[in-house]
Amino acid sequence: MPASSEICSLLIKGLEQAGIEPGEKLIFNFTFYLDELKRWNRAYNLTSLKSDRAIITKHFFDSLLYLPFLGHDIRSLADVGSGAGFPGLVLKIVKPELIVHLIEPSRKKVAFLKHMTFKLGLKGLHIHQERVEKLSMNVDALTSRALFNIKEFIKKASHLLRSGGIMILNKGPDVQKELKEVQDLKDAGGITFKKIEVFESLLPTTDIKRYIVVVKL
Repeated sequence: MPASSEICSLLIKGLEQAGIEPGEKLIFNFTFYLDELKRWNRAYNLTSLKSDRAIITKHFFDSLLYLPFLGHDIRSLADVGSGAGFPGLVLKIVKPELIVHLIEPSRKKVAFLKHMTFKLGLKGLHIHQERVEKLSMNVDALTSRALFNIKEFIKKASHLLRSGGIMILNKGPDVQKELKEVQDLKDAGGITFKKIEVFESLLPTTDIKRYIVVVKL
């Protein structure tokens, strides 16, 4: 079913606000993603969000907030706890040259990710149905959304990252509390990293604040 003009307009506006050229193929890929997510969601409950606008803003656009931190030196990325593809699959759609690993232990979510990979013809996208602690790789960047707090993410996933790589997390208003926990653990010798920074961002097409945390190991 062709996307409505309202959906296309929302996608175009959000992509432009994120600094992305909203080409015809990109709009098609996102509208197809939206339709398939809603279709699969009826049987598998992949997301609690139901409306088109909520899915587009709080899943698609939220995932775009990672993009400014994926510079030219970032050629490979592992997304830990991808769920239905956020942010990893979204990032692959807008940066097709990026080698992306989606890590997700849920069988039904992995089935959806494989379906989307095939339907969109994505190359250089690897899906791992496994817990992060059991995997081994050497990527340039790690991403995660709501699955871990900052401290847990560093402890559980940093072994997947090359030396000098970065971890990127998308956080809400409790970010300062999490940062204090990380600093306390570092001061106690229980965790190591070179640098941690926080950047305030607005979710495209909304006035909702997000805090992007970048950890350099």
